[in-house]
Amino acid sequence: MLRDPSIKYRPFPIVDLPDRQWPSRTIDRAPRWLSTDMRDGNQALIDPMNAEKKQRFFDLLVKIGLKEIEIGFPSAGATEFDFISGLVRSGAVPDDVTVQVLTQARADLIARSFESLEGARTAVVHMYNAVSPAWRQIVFGMDRPQVKAIAVEGMSRMREQAERRPDTAWRFEYSPETFSTAELDFSLEVCEAVMDVIEPTPDKPLIINLPATVEAATPNVYADQVEWFCRHISRRDRVIVSVHPHNDRGTGVAAAELSVMAGADRVEGCLFGNGERTGNVDLVTLALNLYTQGVDPGLDFSDMDGVIQTVEHCNALPVHPRHPYAGELVFTAFSGSHQDAIKKGFAAQAQRNDQIWNVPYLPIDPADLGRSYEAVIRVNSQSGKGGFAWVLEQDKGLKLPKRMQADFSRHVQAYADAAGRELTAEDIWTVFDGVYAPGGDNGPFALIDYEEGRSAPGRERRFSGRIRLNGQERRITGRGNGFLSSALDALREDCGLDLDIADYHEHAIGHGGAAQAAAYVECRTPDGATVFGVAIDPDVATASLKALLGAANRAGGVAVQAAEKTLTTAG
Repeated sequence: MLRDPSIKYRPFPIVDLPDRQWPSRTIDRAPRWLSTDMRDGNQALIDPMNAEKKQRFFDLLVKIGLKEIEIGFPSAGATEFDFISGLVRSGAVPDDVTVQVLTQARADLIARSFESLEGARTAVVHMYNAVSPAWRQIVFGMDRPQVKAIAVEGMSRMREQAERRPDTAWRFEYSPETFSTAELDFSLEVCEAVMDVIEPTPDKPLIINLPATVEAATPNVYADQVEWFCRHISRRDRVIVSVHPHNDRGTGVAAAELSVMAGADRVEGCLFGNGERTGNVDLVTLALNLYTQGVDPGLDFSDMDGVIQTVEHCNALPVHPRHPYAGELVFTAFSGSHQDAIKKGFAAQAQRNDQIWNVPYLPIDPADLGRSYEAVIRVNSQSGKGGFAWVLEQDKGLKLPKRMQADFSRHVQAYADAAGRELTAEDIWTVFDGVYAPGGDNGPFALIDYEEGRSAPGRERRFSGRIRLNGQERRITGRGNGFLSSALDALREDCGLDLDIADYHEHAIGHGGAAQAAAYVECRTPDGATVFGVAIDPDVATASLKALLGAANRAGGVAVQAAEKTLTTAG
C-alpha cells in the first residue's frame, strides 16, 4: 500500500468556460422530472421488486404527480418484459403520464423494448452507449468513429421500430453514457449525429440526457459541462436537455441544481436517492429544496410518511433518520438551545398569523409534509428547559412560566440521566406530576372547600375555607386586597405558613364548556428559597388556591413544622 495514496489520482480537468452564466442564475421554476425508481432504482436492489411491488411503486409515483416514469429495462428478462407490457395494456397508465423504457444500442434489444410498449398511447424509448475514453479504450477497445457509429446505428433502428407502430406517439431519448468523464467535443459530435438521424422538431424534440454516470469532480464542473453543451448543441429548440446525476462524491443534489441553472430542462432521479453504488440524485430533496424557495415543484409530498412507507416496503431499504425533509429525526431537536429557538419561532409564527414561514432551524413547515408539531422537539439528557416545556405544552396544554421551566428542567434532566434514553411525553408528565402534583394531592396541605366575599364594593376581600394538614381538618380565615392575598393571609394567621408570592400566572386549557384553568404560583420562603406550585381545575380561583397549597407542600419541612406548631398552640 502506498504511503500517500493520493499520488495515484489526477485532478479532473476544468472546463474552458470563462464567461459561464449559471453562477448568477436562480431556479424560478421546476424542471421536468423523470423517476427512474422502477428501472435504475430497481437494478440497484439486492432483491429486485416483484410485480406487486412495482405496481405499488408506480401507483405512488402517479399519486405524487410524476408525469414521466421510466418503468423498466424490457430486455433484462421475461419478468421485466411481462410487467411492462402488462402495465401498458392494463389501462393503469393515466393519459397525462408518459412511460419510458431503457435499452442498449443493439438491434435485438431495441426491438424487444418497442414490443414491450405496444399499445401505449405515448411512450419514450431511451437508448444509450458509453462514449468516454476509459470505456472506449478499456471496455470496448474502440476508437471515436466506432463508438459514434454505434450511436448512429442504434438510433436508426429506433426510428425504424417506431415507424412500424404508428398508433403510438413515440419519443426518443439518447444518452452519451459516461458524459461526465468524456470529452465535451466528442459528446457533442455524437449527439449531433444522433439528431441527424432522428430529425427532431420543436413539437417533437429529442431528449438528450447528459449523465454524471460517475461523479468525478465538484458540482460546478458538471454545471460547466452542461452549460457548454447547451451553448454548443445546434437546433437547441428541438432538444430537451436532461441530466442524470449520480452521487459518488455525495454532491448529486448540488450537481442537479447547478445543472438546471446551467440550462438543463429535465432531471432524472429516484425518491430518496436510491440507485447503484452511492445512488441516483434524490428527487424528494430536490423538489422540497425548490418548495422552500417559493417555487412549486409540481410534486406532492404532503403525506411524507405514506411515501416513506411505500418506498421502504418496495425497496426493502430504510430511509435514513437524518434524511433531508423525510427522516424521522429531521424535524427533531434535542439540543436545548435549538429547542428554545424552535419553541420561540412557533410562538412568533402564531402571533404573526400570516402565511410566511419563518421558524429557526426549520426550513420547511413540518405540517406541509403531514408531520405533526409534537414531534419537532424531543427530549433526552442533552435537552434544555425549552424542550421539556414545549412537550408539556403540546401534550397537556401547560404553558410554564420561564422561571418554572428552569426549576422543572433539573428534575427532568436527572430522570433522563438515570434513564439513559430519549424521554417520551408520558415520561415528562410522570416527572411533572411527581414534582408538582397539579391535581393538588402532593403533600400535607390539601384543600377541602372555601368561600370568599367582600366587606364592601372596592374594599378588601374576605377568605374563609377548610384545609387538611397531615390529615387534620382546619378552618382558616383571612383578609387581603385580592383573592390570593386573602387566602395567603388565612394560611399565615391560622397555619403559620410563612410564604410570600413572587409571581403568578394563569391561562385556559381548551375552549368552551370543557375548558380548564391552569394556575402557577412562585413563592419565596423566609430563608430566600423559591418554590413553585401549579394546579389545574375547571375554576380559575380554585386552581390558584390549589397552586398556592402546592407551593406550600414544596416548601417542605419548614412550612409544615410552622403550621403544625400553630395548630398545636391553637389547640
